[in-house]
Amino acid sequence: MGIELKKIGVIGAGQMGSGIAHVCALAGFDVMLSDISMDRIESGLASINGNMARQVQKGQISEADRDGALGRLSAAPDIDMLADVDMVIESAVENEQIKRKIFSQLCPILKPEAILATNTSSISITRLAASTDRPERFIGIHFMNPVPIMELVELVRGIATEDETFELAKGFVRKVGKKMAVAEDFPAFMVNRILLPMINEAIYTLYEGVGSVESIDTAMKLGANHPMGPLQLADFIGLDTCLSIMQVLYEGLADSKYRPCPLLVKYVEAGWLGRKTQRGFYDYRGDVPVPTR
Repeated sequence: MGIELKKIGVIGAGQMGSGIAHVCALAGFDVMLSDISMDRIESGLASINGNMARQVQKGQISEADRDGALGRLSAAPDIDMLADVDMVIESAVENEQIKRKIFSQLCPILKPEAILATNTSSISITRLAASTDRPERFIGIHFMNPVPIMELVELVRGIATEDETFELAKGFVRKVGKKMAVAEDFPAFMVNRILLPMINEAIYTLYEGVGSVESIDTAMKLGANHPMGPLQLADFIGLDTCLSIMQVLYEGLADSKYRPCPLLVKYVEAGWLGRKTQRGFYDYRGDVPVPTR
């Protein structure tokens, strides 16, 4: 393939995309952050700036590290500005049709040797790759949230992913300071295949009246030594994302045990998506989160 990864494009300036741009810039890559509006990009860059400032305060990075990383970050409000990047990491909403639309716009402008990666947490890599002009140079690189803190990256090959693409992706993961777990291309891969059904079952436990929001989260924190209760974690992930992943599992594996809880569907329909909308299983509009059920 004869390509060296130096310049990275990140599509999606939300929590995940800005986190990916953050670690890439700190690792020495030139990074272009793209989204559907300049306001979103500026919000993402502001988040990166603030998060790096906290890392400096905690002694995790130096002020020089921060300044250097911020200097390697730039905005790409027009997708055509990604034409010369060596790899693009798509980190848009967990919706297959939206991702396909992004790839259809992106592929014609990329140089032929550029790698195309997706941060999808559940959707088939093989199927996404087949919608592009470079399935052999397509791979899943699934970061965990929050990206600057979480150590793991799931690396997922599609059926057409070439060995050279896989090796380049492994080198990239190592350079950004993460540890990798290689997963096969099955719905939701490994982490979310295990995690989301647990969250969904916690929501069923709430739905059936077995316990309240507070009691369920307390039970799992103190009884299973989880750092965060499953309903609080669902709010942190985003209830729309939780529902999307459960739908991928339910449809992809055709097993009733993955049926999304009706209460999860209801919260998403209400627009109560968790922390990002200030209401989910907790109400975050006051000084202290308050359970909504």
